Amino acid sequence: LEALGIAVRLGDGATLPPSTELVVTAPGWQPDKPLFLAAAEAGVPVWGDVELAWRLRGDNGRKAAPWLAVTGTNGKTTTVRMLASILEAAGLRTAAVGNIGVSLLDAVLGESEYDVLAVELSSYQLHWAPSLRAHSAAVLNLAPDHLDWHGSMEAYAADKGRVYEGNTVACVYNVADPATEDLVREADVEEGCRAIGFTLGAPGPSQLGVVDGILVDRAFVANRQKQAQELAEVSDVTPPAPHNIANALAAAALARAFGVEPAAVRDGLRAFRPDAHRIEHVADIGEVAYVDDSKATNTHATEASLAAYDSIVWIAGGLAKGATFDELVIGAAKRLRGVVLMGADRALIHEALTRHAPEVPVVDLDRTDTGAMSEAVARAAELARPGDTVLLAPACASMDMFTNYNKRGEAFADAVRARADESA
Repeated sequence: LEALGIAVRLGDGATLPPSTELVVTAPGWQPDKPLFLAAAEAGVPVWGDVELAWRLRGDNGRKAAPWLAVTGTNGKTTTVRMLASILEAAGLRTAAVGNIGVSLLDAVLGESEYDVLAVELSSYQLHWAPSLRAHSAAVLNLAPDHLDWHGSMEAYAADKGRVYEGNTVACVYNVADPATEDLVREADVEEGCRAIGFTLGAPGPSQLGVVDGILVDRAFVANRQKQAQELAEVSDVTPPAPHNIANALAAAALARAFGVEPAAVRDGLRAFRPDAHRIEHVADIGEVAYVDDSKATNTHATEASLAAYDSIVWIAGGLAKGATFDELVIGAAKRLRGVVLMGADRALIHEALTRHAPEVPVVDLDRTDTGAMSEAVARAAELARPGDTVLLAPACASMDMFTNYNKRGEAFADAVRARADESA
């Protein structure tokens, strides 16, 4: 930076440099930092990377591509990638950008031309993006997360709700999560912008949903009071777990809001494959399925993962990040064949199991080394019966034992494959 003639100041940014006219921050910086407080007192605006990209779009002399934006506590990346797959199937030039893949600044200023962008946005990014106005946007769900950054659930939800501000065509919400619909009601949108719900049940007017294994649209049809348009089959979605079907419906709603035809929705969903460590089937050993959902780093994601299977040996634990596990255990108790716990905060999950599922066998591994995963898989295999699923869905962050959730998932998959080789 200094070689480019840029003044560099190292430290915590406690003071605002003289003559500052604008602060552009990385999204992870918390809003209560002294630099931001000083900027507010001086009347200096603070932007994030998303705000900067929004204001610079079109500066390369080309028409600015509209944004289809997705946020929510869980499922953002999968939904955005599904959306990009659908848009590509429709023959549109697009990319999955933002909190995923290509950075927004590269997307709006680079050489590639796009017809539309599928944009994943975190609550951090939305907090620092006051002028963002998407074509259409979705909030997939809301559950407590990142409260150390936002300060409260109310502030977290309010930052998520910013994604709806100024929408021009559709605000997509989750019928099963009323808090997302509340955010639509509170948003200041363009005249004519519609509220579009998605549900795993039969859809009402202005909703997308599921009927007899078919994803259907009662929102973007000529007579939504009496008509429904078939979009795809549940079997077209991989994997067809309930929360993944919800992701597919949200992606389909945004695509349909942009005018995409039903056949492209089907083709795009058929072509989509999830990223690694998201309900990823690793192997079947002795009629027991082994599934890696290491990306389930909070209780909300783990709840959805556990709901996808009927009889489970659950591998869980790690860094709880202030979470509690009572509601998670209560909801999953009837599905649990057994539980294997490891990691720094495993005792919190163990205590919840003792209170709400005392009959479920629990193996408590007093280890936080990376080699614990092999033992966890071995102990889970001892608990499992034919027809069961051994599910890594930790409900916790990974950094007590692993570099990230990817490394944790890889350790699980390696242990499972080693076991499969032994039994071959």
